[in-house]
Amino acid sequence: MKEIRNFSIIAHIDHGKSTLADRMIQFCQQVSDREFQDQLLDNMDIERERGITIKSQSICLPYKARNGKEYILNLVDTPGHVDFSYEVSRALSSCEGALLIVDAAQGVEAQTLANLYLAMDNDLEIIPVINKIDLPSAEPEKVAMEIEEDLGLDGEMIQYCSAKTGEGVEDVLEAICEFIPAPEGDSAAPLQALIFDASYDAFRGTIISCRIINGSIKANDTIVFMSNGAEYRVEEVGVFKVQKEKTRQLTAGDVGYILAGVKNVKDTKPGDTITLKDNPSPKALQGFKEMQQVVFSSIYPISTDDYEDLATALEKLQLNDAALTFQKDTSAALGFGFRCGFLGLLHLEVVQERLEREFDISLILTVPSVKYNFYLKDETILEVDNPAHFPDPMHIERVEEPFIKATILIPERYMGAVMTLCMERRGENTNYHYPMPGRIEFTCELPLAEVIYDFYDRLKSITQGYGSFDYELYDYRKSDLVKLDILVNGEIVDALSQLVHTANARARGLHACERLKEEIPRQMFKIAIQGAIGGNIVARTNISALRKDVTAKCYGGDISRKRKLLEKQKAGKKRMKTVGNVDIPQQAFLAVLKSDQ
Repeated sequence: MKEIRNFSIIAHIDHGKSTLADRMIQFCQQVSDREFQDQLLDNMDIERERGITIKSQSICLPYKARNGKEYILNLVDTPGHVDFSYEVSRALSSCEGALLIVDAAQGVEAQTLANLYLAMDNDLEIIPVINKIDLPSAEPEKVAMEIEEDLGLDGEMIQYCSAKTGEGVEDVLEAICEFIPAPEGDSAAPLQALIFDASYDAFRGTIISCRIINGSIKANDTIVFMSNGAEYRVEEVGVFKVQKEKTRQLTAGDVGYILAGVKNVKDTKPGDTITLKDNPSPKALQGFKEMQQVVFSSIYPISTDDYEDLATALEKLQLNDAALTFQKDTSAALGFGFRCGFLGLLHLEVVQERLEREFDISLILTVPSVKYNFYLKDETILEVDNPAHFPDPMHIERVEEPFIKATILIPERYMGAVMTLCMERRGENTNYHYPMPGRIEFTCELPLAEVIYDFYDRLKSITQGYGSFDYELYDYRKSDLVKLDILVNGEIVDALSQLVHTANARARGLHACERLKEEIPRQMFKIAIQGAIGGNIVARTNISALRKDVTAKCYGGDISRKRKLLEKQKAGKKRMKTVGNVDIPQQAFLAVLKSDQ
């Protein structure tokens, strides 16, 4: 155990976590040059296409230090986006130390701070690493000063490297062996293994990723999941190399995988403790705190025959993505589906893409919303995240909506633009301070509903990509909410209903109507698209009808002949409008979510 080092790599988005992991894997000669590819640990197509990490991945690296000792380094590469911070918190629970990477050109950013606090909560030894020192715009001395002053970390422990060129990577590996403590645990004690991740294999069942805290485990042992008492016989244990590598046993301090033919996806919960049936542990390990979902949206299969497949797909995806929640839901327009909770809009997009790619299901999503508290006159409290459950306005005493505390780090010159953006989004209690010359840390309390829509995209565009943003749920406050319905040809489309603040209702209604007008194909009759609050129409656009030229054969002669033919056509269109129904294409539902800017 003295030679094992468990550590994870944490940083803001695009500061070079996955690239540094690639260089370490190459330095430890775990992969030949022929087999090597960038972002080696990111094995999902979406991760490669977007150039981001979504799932934290671990790998075991044997390393021979300069002093001649041989170490086993268990590395966990984590995501940087705020939507996947739950992945980071789970990864950190399996480590004793963390490399906090900071970009030599951009310095300390919002998510750097958030990840540092996560690591501190887990009592980890933190090694600051300044990356990208090869860039022409790099200012390593200035960034080192930021790390000492803003983050309060020891300046003597700072390592300098360039993950792109490989410069300084050996020094970082030496620092890991020197500063990060070896794991503590007793290999003779009863088995306690913490599940921190899992994935589903169609041939072998659930692959459980775990950290052995105490005891040891080998093939043919009978294990018990402590949360539900399910028993399984172990088929194989091993460690994560570039491919999974089978070993004889896993002992205290190891990070590895267990295969036990677990077919029932519900049995495996991240945060659960595994123990042995013959020598059980008296108590379970402390798991992970439940994540608060902030964005809710309903997912429906385009073909109703895919409903069962969608249910199975969501269960398998939840195993690999513990922050996703779902429950059954129905809609008059779209049939049966699921109401799902997400940690943000990026998380929602990734889940939608994974369902479509990995499970081959075509989906329709409804407008995302957040969870509101409705206080009724008979003193009951309703939690509503779906516009379909909006109570009768006559019975509502007051409504409360969730507020977040946003921390925005920006260069000084963008202060005015960011202030204006926050005021537009009903921001309150804004204040700011200068953590260092030329940079402002701006804090503001904002309604969560205003942030999920397109706040992050707008912030990035007005700060030319320099703004960084992090948030935490703060409290609930009184608000003035209404339900905005969208009517197409006089029929309410319940999948497009949304809960909005009164001040924004007309603007949102107009926006939805305009977007639908672009997406819905023209029919033989005129279609009215309306936004309504109760019985009041607040927005409207028309899709004009396709017309056949019925007067083409009339040349010259009496005008009344032409008029008679046009009147006849008009009557036909009137009748068609009453019986004709309008099919709304799938992209129209998504178009309503996208903003104009």
